[in-house]
Amino acid sequence: MLRNRVKELRARHGLSQSELGNLVGVTRQTIGFIEKGEFSPSIALSLRLAKHLQIRVDELFWLEEDLDGQT
Repeated sequence: MLRNRVKELRARHGLSQSELGNLVGVTRQTIGFIEKGEFSPSIALSLRLAKHLQIRVDELFWLEEDLDGQT
C-alpha cells in the first residue's frame, strides 16, 4: 500500500488542499484522495508535489507492506 506525508507537509507549509492543488495542477479533491491513500499519483505529479513541499519523493511517498508481507 502506498503511504504518504502530503497532509502533514501541506499543513506545515500553511497550504489548503485547493492551494496545493493549484500549485501542482490538480483539483482539491485529488489532493484529498492522495492524502487519504485512495489515489496513487503519477510520477510527474509525485515530483511536482515533492518540489512544492520541499522534500524528496521517497520521503513523501513510500510502500508499506500488507499483513501478508506483500508491498
